Amino acid sequence: MTMIGDTKLHLIGNAHLDPVWLWRWQEGYAEIKATFRSALDRLSEFPDFVFTSACAAYYKWVEENAPEMFAEIKQRVAEGRWVVTGGWWIQPDCNLPSGESFARHSLYGQRYLKDKLGVTARVGYNVDSFGHHGMLPQLLRQSGMDSYVFMRPEAHEKTLPHDLFWWESEDGSRVMAFRLADSYGNWASNGMEDKILRHRERAMASGHAFMSFYGVGNHGGGPTVQNLKLIDELRQRSGLDDIRLSSPNQYFAEMMQLGPDIPVVKDEMQMHAVGCYSTHSESKAANRRAEHRLLTAEKFSSLAHLKLGLPYPSEALNRAWENVMFNHFHDIMGGCSIKEAYDDVREFYGESLSIGAKAINSALQKLSWSIHTMKPGVQSLSKEKDWQLWEQDDLGTPLVVFNPLSWEVEAPIGINKKVAGVTDSAGRPLPLQTVRASRTNTSDKWDTLIMGRIPAFGYQVYWVYRDQAFETEQPQGAARAEGHVLENNKLRVELDPATGYIRRLVDKSNGGKVVLAGDGAVPMVIDESHSDTWGHGLKQYRDEVGRFGSAECKVLEAGPLRATIRVISRYGDSELRQDISLLHDSSDLQVKVRLDWRERHRMLKLAFPVQVEQPRAVFEIPYGFIERPTNGNEVPGQMWVDISGSGDRPNTADGTETSTYGLALINDAKYGYDVLDNELRMTVVRSPIYADHYGERDEQVEYMDQGVQEFTYVLTPHAGSWQHSGVVRKAYEWNTPLQQVWETYHEGDLPQRAEGIAISADNVIAVAFKPAEDGDGWILRCHETYGREAETELQLPALNRSWRSAFGRCEIKTFFIPVNEQEPIIEVNFLEMKN
Repeated sequence: MTMIGDTKLHLIGNAHLDPVWLWRWQEGYAEIKATFRSALDRLSEFPDFVFTSACAAYYKWVEENAPEMFAEIKQRVAEGRWVVTGGWWIQPDCNLPSGESFARHSLYGQRYLKDKLGVTARVGYNVDSFGHHGMLPQLLRQSGMDSYVFMRPEAHEKTLPHDLFWWESEDGSRVMAFRLADSYGNWASNGMEDKILRHRERAMASGHAFMSFYGVGNHGGGPTVQNLKLIDELRQRSGLDDIRLSSPNQYFAEMMQLGPDIPVVKDEMQMHAVGCYSTHSESKAANRRAEHRLLTAEKFSSLAHLKLGLPYPSEALNRAWENVMFNHFHDIMGGCSIKEAYDDVREFYGESLSIGAKAINSALQKLSWSIHTMKPGVQSLSKEKDWQLWEQDDLGTPLVVFNPLSWEVEAPIGINKKVAGVTDSAGRPLPLQTVRASRTNTSDKWDTLIMGRIPAFGYQVYWVYRDQAFETEQPQGAARAEGHVLENNKLRVELDPATGYIRRLVDKSNGGKVVLAGDGAVPMVIDESHSDTWGHGLKQYRDEVGRFGSAECKVLEAGPLRATIRVISRYGDSELRQDISLLHDSSDLQVKVRLDWRERHRMLKLAFPVQVEQPRAVFEIPYGFIERPTNGNEVPGQMWVDISGSGDRPNTADGTETSTYGLALINDAKYGYDVLDNELRMTVVRSPIYADHYGERDEQVEYMDQGVQEFTYVLTPHAGSWQHSGVVRKAYEWNTPLQQVWETYHEGDLPQRAEGIAISADNVIAVAFKPAEDGDGWILRCHETYGREAETELQLPALNRSWRSAFGRCEIKTFFIPVNEQEPIIEVNFLEMKN
């Protein structure tokens, strides 16, 4: 084959460094400094040497702790011999962080590099992550990067038509990608010569240059003197002068200029280490919670600043995002680090969650305190009527409920007191239900439940009356529970009294369609003693050894707003408690889970066989979705997964008709799934040994995820495709809680009900609203969720702005909205720079 270009092999000197893995972050911190010092020494000793390094977080560590060395690095960057790649904060797991988290890796990582080193990365660089989701090409292009280098999945895990290819995402974005043929480094010079010569032969066979990485890695180190002397020796040999000390930047620039004939791949880059999507439940649940809380904090902090001048907590929220991004590192998020490392992970998430909670509270208190809630006859505040509420006479107490999402949300609202009546801001009485509280304070152990409608990115005041009751109509489609049956106007749920499984789920609003092909919510126990922590070499977890059973069922809530049956089942020393709930007029079955897990080398899955033919499984991935084969392989997903297909649906006029039907599953903490034919299974927990790479197991090993954990999930049966199910919005609603503030009587400039955003297209949602990093405007980030083109109108009343925009399939758009209303709104990338 004819060779393109003069260089056959680009040798990439690097130092892969895991800041956390078999050590804690403090050791990684020290190793970064030592490795960077070593790299600077090599640059002085070998005039042709080029060093490549990624991760903005590492540079920040050096800047804050060794500023004199940071100055040297900056000089070498300016010379072009220290090459910065991978413009993310860290080398993250590329399946588990949310889409917006990837945007933040780029925003904070690239802007830090630009500000401190004068460059931004052009090459995405993630050589050790275990898999790469299919929307990454768009995320990379939105981040100022047009190429990507990775290693996993390796050739034995995924067949690619070529090691160099165009990688395309669902929206049509492309990056040039290169998969490493071998490791990103070497731990000794033995074998390095063979590796270089072997890679050169691959380049010759392919007709264009290849990259070959060298340098001691994992615990840092980088290129050694011996490495570089060997390379010098090889380059002196006859016919080997086409080997060059280089960088990924130089390699991709050369390839793009030469334009080799390479294939286009439109697929995800999976699968390696499939067990990592369900290890260490605590950190995965904390990640989901932190990602959504910080977005809520940004939105309401922005609104409080715009309307009332409350200072925006930029520094604190940036620090919170840095913690979350650091915890996205693949050996942290993947759950394969040592036990002690997760003490640090807990602290990082804890700080971020606390920062988010404080920002939310400050903003909401500022907003709610400015709402006009004064009632006639109130002269001054007094608590003569009640020790908890500020109600006077029977005037009611204002409760302000906020919605962070970009559409109106109807949801249950819990009031932490037993009350007689509730009205909305217009004075309309609402049905209510007394429910058990979490407290047992003498006889004070009851709360109140109502259903509310909260405007998009807005709020509504509800008036709560301690003693005054109102006549209300029976809620439409009232929920009820009796024995082992839950029912409303849309669903009927029958539980097996012996096992606690869902024996029958009937979709009454779709002609009495029987949703499940067998028992549902079946807690299957899987043997995984053959697995290491990562699940190396495995594709599936399907060796069932038992099921939870011996169930106890009890009606907790009989309706009419919510009916709940508690099911407690057991296996071995473990106990599974599921509170299965049905709201009035709802087609969603909601389940709150408390699991006390005591099994070792076991996995728990919840199984749902769906009554459809020719099933198709679709999973949420960061800022997108993907359809995967229903082959039983363990795969990652985000907040939701859907299985749809053809199914007989009774029709009173024509007997039966065949149409598309499906079941969506939403959760607030889990990321691992498998689908075999028509059976969907969610992985709840794994209990491998900490950081076990098929090691020598003895009685002193420690097992993961022992003890109590809590999470929730929702089942949504639906007619039509998954796009008709509302699953995307429901998933955000399930993971983004409404916020509440008890108030009292006061004058104010804000109304009792307000909407903060309006988007006309159902398939376009706004995920982020925040100040622009440059401080001269606002950022609104939206994305198309159904895979369908959309023309939409957007309105932001707080900014007195409205505009129209066209979205392509799965397209992400970031709008920069200038403070000056006369200046036009423009589209920018994740870095908040013009595309």
